[in-house]
Amino acid sequence: MNQTMKSVFRSLSFRAFLGGIIALAFALFLAGCNKAPEHKTATHTDEPAGKFVRFYNWNNYMARETVARFEKSCDCRLIEDYFSDHEEMLAKLAAGATGYDIMVPTGNVVETLIKQKTLQKIDKSRLKNLSQLNPQFLNLWFDPENQYSVPYGYSLTIIGYNAEKIAELGLPTDTWALVFDPQYLEKIKGKITVMDSQRELFGAALRYLGYSVNDEDDKHLLEARDVILKAKPYWAAFNASSYIKELASGDIWVAHGYSNDMFQSAQDAVAAKRPFTIKTGLPKEGAVLAIDNMVIHKSAPHPDMAYELIDFLIDKKSTAELSNLTGSGSVNTESLSLIIPEVRNNKAVFPDEQLQKKLEMLKDFSADKRRYLNRLWTEIKAN
Repeated sequence: MNQTMKSVFRSLSFRAFLGGIIALAFALFLAGCNKAPEHKTATHTDEPAGKFVRFYNWNNYMARETVARFEKSCDCRLIEDYFSDHEEMLAKLAAGATGYDIMVPTGNVVETLIKQKTLQKIDKSRLKNLSQLNPQFLNLWFDPENQYSVPYGYSLTIIGYNAEKIAELGLPTDTWALVFDPQYLEKIKGKITVMDSQRELFGAALRYLGYSVNDEDDKHLLEARDVILKAKPYWAAFNASSYIKELASGDIWVAHGYSNDMFQSAQDAVAAKRPFTIKTGLPKEGAVLAIDNMVIHKSAPHPDMAYELIDFLIDKKSTAELSNLTGSGSVNTESLSLIIPEVRNNKAVFPDEQLQKKLEMLKDFSADKRRYLNRLWTEIKAN
């Protein structure tokens, strides 16, 4: 405490000081009572005027052109809030966050949200573009008959890499060994990041070991933990989203992440005229397929706008824009003719039949296994 503050306290008795604080608090209270009430949710305090819909989405998972077209069509605002992994989204909802109209969880989390009774049932009669969707992405295990969800797009969890650097080092790019094997990692130490997501990282480690990404065997999960701990000293960071920028800038040379993020990183490197290219590695052991879905929160303040937006986003033009501009796979069968050849022929966006056989969707673990995995994850992060 400086001398000025000390002199102030000396000049005031405690009773006078306390009385001043109480008077100030009472004055502020009265001012608040006289202020006109504002419409606010439990989460958001900056609601805009006019019509709007709030979309809780992954980072970099909406084409700007699509946003502009939708806002023009409805004379409204599309407001996006972002999450970088499911753990973040679920924690926020568990803490009581409200105000979201539409959220975009992956299949296993849709299942979790249904069990938690967090979602509204979908009125399919309000979605005229539903008939355009590929049946391959409908009636799946996490939501039979799509009572609560509508597919949005999909991605693979793979490897992104600096093609010139990795070629120079003579490292393989078609295997999870690039992420987990010390004989390769020692050549890229401090230049590789992995996802800050327990299920995604364990999924990659389990596939590397020859197991399913949904394997719940304690022995196999311990093996995966050991693989992760052995590789961890070589990694620069657990990274949920900034690997897009770091890969494109050359700060890192290898990243474990989503295929649409790698697509964006490659685009950014070209735009910045980097002297290298970003490519994707498709692990021969297999990988995670994430089908992302739009769901309506049970407390959605604007359900009518939510239906309007969902129907707009599953139209062939919007789904083609999502693929062309973000590198996400399209769930709309009629959109393929609108997707540019460079994207349509990209196996990380549209995997061929051989790769499709090695893709798995993450499924929700039992409560006991979730707690067990949480303990292993805590051990990994703290070690």
